[in-house]
Amino acid sequence: MSLTSASTLSTLERSGPCRMTALAGAEGVTQPAMTQLVSRLADAGLVTKCADPADGRVVHVQLTDAGREYQARRREFRTERLSSLFVQLSKADQDALAAALPAMNALVSMQRDEQLRPGDSTGPAVRVEH
Repeated sequence: MSLTSASTLSTLERSGPCRMTALAGAEGVTQPAMTQLVSRLADAGLVTKCADPADGRVVHVQLTDAGREYQARRREFRTERLSSLFVQLSKADQDALAAALPAMNALVSMQRDEQLRPGDSTGPAVRVEH
């Protein structure tokens, strides 16, 4: 799976259903590129597309149950892999990584806050739940 595909699934997992245009902006790709990507993800059964009941021209994308399961498996694999590497580090390196977690979380929050700002020149707003 490409990094953009994985990132798109993660965005949908965090934000819930999302307009195609907002999703393209959040991922930093063109709308035609996102349309192709979403079609491939839909063909794989990981996402579904549906029209907005208030405006049939608007397409919303959301994870399917299979998409949520796929994300859970990816997260589990990453956790197991990182855990096996983490225990190989010295105690000092483990402590250093643990001490850096608040700063890394702050960076992630800053990015999410940027995505939430409506009308920001960085792209469309995307609702992200922590």
